[in-house]
Amino acid sequence: MSTTSLNQFLLLYGWFAIAALIAFMLLIARFYQNFSGELTHFRWYTLPLFFYGVAIVRYSSINQASGDLLGDLSLGVAGAVLLFLCLHLYRLMTAGRKQR
Repeated sequence: MSTTSLNQFLLLYGWFAIAALIAFMLLIARFYQNFSGELTHFRWYTLPLFFYGVAIVRYSSINQASGDLLGDLSLGVAGAVLLFLCLHLYRLMTAGRKQR
């Protein structure tokens, strides 16, 4: 197994782990929206999946782990969107709840 194929395998394996975690967050947000009636924007969790996928495909095609402008921008956008969505869901579920 060459270093190129090992790098590509590890990048894709990492993407599947990230995709599983984001999908789990999507399911939590959907469940909370269905039972609380508050808008969680759970469909927007597919956006970080897309941008992480673009970055991983780009990095595996050029055989690098960083240093590519398109891949780095894609990772930055995915991280920023995911951070916003997670903080929004956290605020809805815990810190921002109305007292009854």
